[in-house]
Amino acid sequence: MGYFYLGIAIVTEVVATAFLPACKGFTRMWPSLACVTSYGLSFYFLSLVLNSVPVGITYAIWSGVGVVLVGILGAYFYKQVPDIPAMVGMGLIIAGVAVINLFSQTKSH
Repeated sequence: MGYFYLGIAIVTEVVATAFLPACKGFTRMWPSLACVTSYGLSFYFLSLVLNSVPVGITYAIWSGVGVVLVGILGAYFYKQVPDIPAMVGMGLIIAGVAVINLFSQTKSH
């Protein structure tokens, strides 16, 4: 269940981050409520993940996948299209997460 919860944590964190520009400094109620609720859910599910997946592995996957998904949503919703260096960097993040998942021998407690 740990990786299932990690997926939920990632999705809710990405939703929250995507709402941040619409919050306008938390001056708009509905986007702000969606943002804060989504971050709360993300951290709740992240805490569940840590019962079965090591914190370093969890955070690497959570942040790496989140960065890439936020980049995609930023391009789609806010027209913030990443340039070549940004795309290369995101590719390196994906590669790093893949290396961790495929080759790391880190075990949970």
